Amino acid sequence: MREIYADNAATTKLSPVVLEKMMPYFTEVYGNPSSLYGIGQTAKKAVEDARENIAKNLGAKSPSEIYFTSGGSESDNWALKGICNRLKSRGKKHIITSKFEHHAILHTCKALEKDGFEVTYLDVYDDGLVRPEDVENAIREDTAIVSIMYANNEIGTIQPIAEIGAICKAHKVLFHTDAVQAAGYCKIDVQEQNIDLLSMTAHKIHGPKGTGLLYVRKGVLIDNLIEGGAQERNKRAGTENIAGIVGLDAAFQLALDTMDERNAKLEKLRDKLIDGLLEIPRSRVNGDRVHRLPNNVNMCFEGIEGESLLLRLEMAGISASSGSACTSGSLDPSHVLLAIGLPHEIAHGSTRMTFDETTTEEDIDYILETVPKIVKMLRDMSPLWEQIVKGEKSDAKFIG
Repeated sequence: MREIYADNAATTKLSPVVLEKMMPYFTEVYGNPSSLYGIGQTAKKAVEDARENIAKNLGAKSPSEIYFTSGGSESDNWALKGICNRLKSRGKKHIITSKFEHHAILHTCKALEKDGFEVTYLDVYDDGLVRPEDVENAIREDTAIVSIMYANNEIGTIQPIAEIGAICKAHKVLFHTDAVQAAGYCKIDVQEQNIDLLSMTAHKIHGPKGTGLLYVRKGVLIDNLIEGGAQERNKRAGTENIAGIVGLDAAFQLALDTMDERNAKLEKLRDKLIDGLLEIPRSRVNGDRVHRLPNNVNMCFEGIEGESLLLRLEMAGISASSGSACTSGSLDPSHVLLAIGLPHEIAHGSTRMTFDETTTEEDIDYILETVPKIVKMLRDMSPLWEQIVKGEKSDAKFIG
């Protein structure tokens, strides 16, 4: 049986090239970077070399703007809490975000609401895009920060980051973006796009789990994340994950070096799969087809449960998901799909497939051969499907 891994938005396989660059820092250069002797200073140089290279690749002005973290969720938490707690003494107690952010942002906003902050959750339209004018209309005198994700982790829509950044700059409001899904797939330049803070992680781009970063523009004041040591310029105490940091740098560099060729290949496979799946009656693609990550396919099929579809796909050797891996244990429909206006019944019947450069056209052909059979089988088993076909129970306006 063919085995196809189609959940690269959840995590990716560690690249052999990246692993090779990491290995010496597990077994040979294992010194503490805070130590003065040779093996420690060699480790410190590896960290600072990585910081410098990543800063260059993000368009940052200085390596000192890069802070290493344990991953995207930590970076998101730090960006919001660190800025808001710093600015609240100046009366800045308002946050702007969107309704379909990753839960690392949404749950942090809920926590800040308990501390007296007010949050504006912007609507997301049926194309899965935030409107820059909505951001501008929501900005107030007491707005501390705007946080809009670069690309959505479930439906893959790429947001108008440069436009939003320009608006925030004009209004002198800080702008943060969660670029966890976008890094390595989109051309990011924090200067040109007026990004003040940016989160990313290694394991979405064939790097190691447990390593990420937060970019903080020079001059932006942010509260410390962890007390207890001088690491990360006194902002995040704790002995650095040398191998992880080297792996993050290597993975990001590799992704950028191969981005154009890889994206062109993935876009072709993505579009072939979407077009083929849309031939299934009462199916729809979720999110804009143009402003979209090259490797993301998110579909709904009316009359079936997404969980049943995923289990059948697994039996056929296809590993996919119904949305964010961070909410995979939830039986509730995706908050992202609800945010773009889908009713619960349709949102429950979703599946997300995300690919990488190892995905082949034969893999896509196998998926196109398999999914329609599973959808038909599940619909035949459904007591509601006959009612839907007869028009007695239908959400036809949401389905093609």
